[in-house]
Amino acid sequence: MASNLDILLFSALYPPHLGGIERFTECLANELALMGCRVTVVTNNTENLSSFEIVNGVSVYRLPCFPALSGRMPFPKPNAEYRKLVKLIASHRYDGVLVNTRFYLHSLLGLRIAKRTSSRAIVLDHGSAHILFGNRLLDPIVAAYEHLITGVIKGYKPHFYGISAKSAEWLRHFDINASGVIGNSIDSLQYVGQASNRAFRQELSLRESDCLVAFIGRLISAKGILELIEAVETCNRDNVFLAIAGDGPLKERVLETRSSKVAYLGRLNSSDVAKLLCDSNVLCLPSRSEGFCTTLLEASACATASITTDVGGARELIPNSDYGIIIPDANPVTISDAIRFAADHAEELELMGQNSCLRVRADYSWRSTAVSLLDAFDA
Repeated sequence: MASNLDILLFSALYPPHLGGIERFTECLANELALMGCRVTVVTNNTENLSSFEIVNGVSVYRLPCFPALSGRMPFPKPNAEYRKLVKLIASHRYDGVLVNTRFYLHSLLGLRIAKRTSSRAIVLDHGSAHILFGNRLLDPIVAAYEHLITGVIKGYKPHFYGISAKSAEWLRHFDINASGVIGNSIDSLQYVGQASNRAFRQELSLRESDCLVAFIGRLISAKGILELIEAVETCNRDNVFLAIAGDGPLKERVLETRSSKVAYLGRLNSSDVAKLLCDSNVLCLPSRSEGFCTTLLEASACATASITTDVGGARELIPNSDYGIIIPDANPVTISDAIRFAADHAEELELMGQNSCLRVRADYSWRSTAVSLLDAFDA
């Protein structure tokens, strides 16, 4: 498929809002623009920014919204400005419209515009399980909502793709046969090159022989952070320490941890996260659900091995035990066993990190993701 095309990307959230889908959409848009495409991104104005700007050659429209849940669940604000922007966006025909995720009302807008402009539409799924808040009353309601909105999205008859093999498999839960995978990626050399000058091992007073385990992500129950803390506290290794970077609802629970083996670093910027990964012996991500976790890609870029559950992206980056450690569940005992193995096999762990780094550099570039998207539109 030729690259001089008009591509419309819908993402409910977009930088400067932080998150994996936001970063995915931005990097994909920039790469498509570098390839000669005319790229337009439509998102929600959760940060009270200008309603339109051009960034790195990408046209970005930010629609008025009600930023519920601290901006994580924006709802459209159909005022005069909203209607004006939507009319402007829909006045043009696009060669392809990519809608990121099924979960937002914003996704329905993307499909309506694709239908109105007779543009080819793809829905890219970024999940591998129902979203869980750890609330017995709320979780079933959220699952029911996901089924409801997915049913409406299916009515537009777009082509569905998964961000990973796990994500494509998850779509079967909604009686959807995915057409393929359009995977997550990373500019590994750029990512490592922007690492800060912080010396985390020195800040944490660690010896060279100590095993530093890093956790990076939202502090929510679905990420397995509390189970990871328990695993480190009970792993029966004096040389194992855990550094936690992130923010979220479980922050106070994390701060209640008084163990000398656990350090909470707060929310770090991208350059500090890269340096933490470079300084760590292993990343541990005992998550219950990921579409294709960006943090796994970032750890691989830094040649840091990962311990992770079998979530989206894990099998792609860790096809066997030469590339990392995939654990069967997020039970503290299971996590503890994996951490002990990592602490006792430093040379093996280092080789895993090097192998995963080579794999990411060879197979997970933004150019390959952009080509996959253009091929999907062509198909």
